[in-house]
Amino acid sequence: MNVSTTMWVLTVGGLCVLIAADFFIGGRKPHDVSIKEAGIWSAVWIALATVFGVGLLLWGDAQASGEFFAGYVTEKSLSVDNLFVFVLIMAKFAVPSIYQQRVLMIGVLIALVLRAVFIALGAAAINSFAWVFFLFGAFLIWTAWKLIQEARAGEQEEDWEEGRLMKAVERRLPSTDQWHGTKMFVRENGKRLATPMLIVMLAIGITDLLFAVDSIPAIFGLTQDPYIVFTANAFALMGLRQLYFLIVGLLKKLVHLSYGLSVILAFIGVKLVLHGLHETTSLDVPEISLPVSLGVIFGVLLITTITSLTASKRAEREEAEKAAAETAANGTPAGADAARTETDGGERADVQS
Repeated sequence: MNVSTTMWVLTVGGLCVLIAADFFIGGRKPHDVSIKEAGIWSAVWIALATVFGVGLLLWGDAQASGEFFAGYVTEKSLSVDNLFVFVLIMAKFAVPSIYQQRVLMIGVLIALVLRAVFIALGAAAINSFAWVFFLFGAFLIWTAWKLIQEARAGEQEEDWEEGRLMKAVERRLPSTDQWHGTKMFVRENGKRLATPMLIVMLAIGITDLLFAVDSIPAIFGLTQDPYIVFTANAFALMGLRQLYFLIVGLLKKLVHLSYGLSVILAFIGVKLVLHGLHETTSLDVPEISLPVSLGVIFGVLLITTITSLTASKRAEREEAEKAAAETAANGTPAGADAARTETDGGERADVQS
């Protein structure tokens, strides 16, 4: 897709307007985000992404539109996995609930800027060196295997550990551990100090960049158009704040998410390797078409969601049955024993009186 400089400027300007509207309408005043509010804004961002994709179909071509939707869905699904870590970061810094929305908003903006740089570097590398397809493909396949191993081992992070980059930032940035509303800097005893608000925003942005190490190669496996890669990432990220509040309670129920993401990453990795062979050799190598890619991505996500929710319900039912069995084996529930003891004590008191 041939995108002019004017179109780039208009697109970035339009995204800035949407971000500003999101901030002034829903995120300017610190408050606890309700499920209703999160649901409405999530629907708005999904609708905007859909309109953009349809616009590409009408004013661009079907290939560009299909690549955008495939990239958007892939980035969105990978972003859901990021939310697990965001929850841990919020807990690590003890972010008050009324400030979490602001933290996510600025943190996601930082992530978007950093990803734009990452995308530009990736596009330049792909245009200059065809072997990058093999590098990206091998990395995605390795990441998929690692996800499966972690899922089979039942590994789940209980705490978030700061990386070297984040620790270096904290060492070189004078800060205070006291919250001062939404202020990112305060002046104490003549010194300008960063507040936890700024530190946690940087943590969100930098952590998301680390996740981009696998998500950016993944979307380059679906399209090599930098414009589509950037816009798909932008729309997926900008709805992430609302998605956080909407499904934070459902995250633990998506028990098979890692398996689904590993299948998607491995599939795209194979697609990249095949494309690399097609570009660098004269072999008659089959390439995976966009409709097949879309079908695999949507199908895997649908199956993963259904099996996750089914497994979660089964686990909850088994826990309830186990608790009931333990209660039956131990006799009368503790609450009933306490009530009986209290009643017996009252009766004895009446007799004595």
